Amino acid sequence: QVQLVESGGGLVQAGGSLRLSCVATGNIVSISDMGWFRQRPGSERELVATVRTDGTTRYDDSVKGRFTISRDNAKSTVALQMNSLKPDDTAVYFCNVVWAGTPLSSWGQGTQVTVSS
Repeated sequence: QVQLVESGGGLVQAGGSLRLSCVATGNIVSISDMGWFRQRPGSERELVATVRTDGTTRYDDSVKGRFTISRDNAKSTVALQMNSLKPDDTAVYFCNVVWAGTPLSSWGQGTQVTVSS
C-alpha cells in the first residue's frame, strides 16, 4: 500500500508563492506518473498538474504558467511550485499516482493552501 504525505501548505497573500512537497513510500515515484490534485471548497477534486516518468509535464489551464511540477526519484518526492497565487487557488492539495489522469492510490491527508485577497 502506497502512502502519500503532503506538506508545505499555508496562508499566503495573493501574488505570493508556496512550494508543496509530497513524499511517497517505496520507489513508486520513480516508476509512476505522478499528479497534484486540489479540492476547492464546495467542488470536486480536480487534477492540476502531472509529471510522467520521462519528465513530461502537463497543467490545467487554470494554473499553466504559474505552477511547476517536478519529481525527485532519489528522494521519492514530487513538488509543486506555485507562484502568482490567486484567491481561487485556495484548496486542499493532494498528490497521487496517476494513469491517464486517474488517481490510483489511496489519498493522503492533503495540505491546505489559503490565498487571501
